[in-house]
Amino acid sequence: MNILLLEDDLILSAELCKFLESNHFTCDRIYDGETFLRQIRNGTYDLYLLDINVPKINGLDVCQTIRSFDKNTPIVIISAYGDLSDKKDAFNRLADDYLVKPFQFEELILRINSLMRRKGPSEHPDQDIIRIDDLIINKTEQKVYRGGNEIALTLKEFQLLVYLAEEQGRTVSKQQITEHVWEHNFNTNTNTVEVYINFLRKKIDKDFKVKLIHTRSGFGYYLSPL
Repeated sequence: MNILLLEDDLILSAELCKFLESNHFTCDRIYDGETFLRQIRNGTYDLYLLDINVPKINGLDVCQTIRSFDKNTPIVIISAYGDLSDKKDAFNRLADDYLVKPFQFEELILRINSLMRRKGPSEHPDQDIIRIDDLIINKTEQKVYRGGNEIALTLKEFQLLVYLAEEQGRTVSKQQITEHVWEHNFNTNTNTVEVYINFLRKKIDKDFKVKLIHTRSGFGYYLSPL
């Protein structure tokens, strides 16, 4: 079972991961919320452990972001904040459990095991989530995130992005794009496709070092982190 831990206390983080690993879990640890949201794309995790008071993006906002595209993976908040209002805020953001520091590590194991029994095996893995580098596309809710931040797209921009993403790095021509996104064959000599590609680049790539949307001159466009 793979666990991703968000905890900026280096000693607690190391001790907690060591304890989890001694109980036959695997544990990756992250120290800030922004990196945590990027890390999600690098592997499949069965449970998230989130401290609240961490740098860059706090744990409650991380929880809310995760729930915007992942309704099922259990989330446990581990925090020094013990007021009822803090717990209420966490559960309102759809956390599954809440432990107040300091807590016994054995209790955390009991909570994790209880959550996983309730979750049960997944028979229908979510195929409506597309992850490419730090880009996350939720097809069901028509939402897009990059670097943990939601990006507002128009319907056509969203459809174009999904089409490019589903091609998994393959180059698609203007003709293919018009057939799949606009569902009719308008004159491909017009610059409509180029205009929408530029719209996407401004929203998806402009503020990021790694560019995802590429042009293959004379052939078309493709989406890839390389």
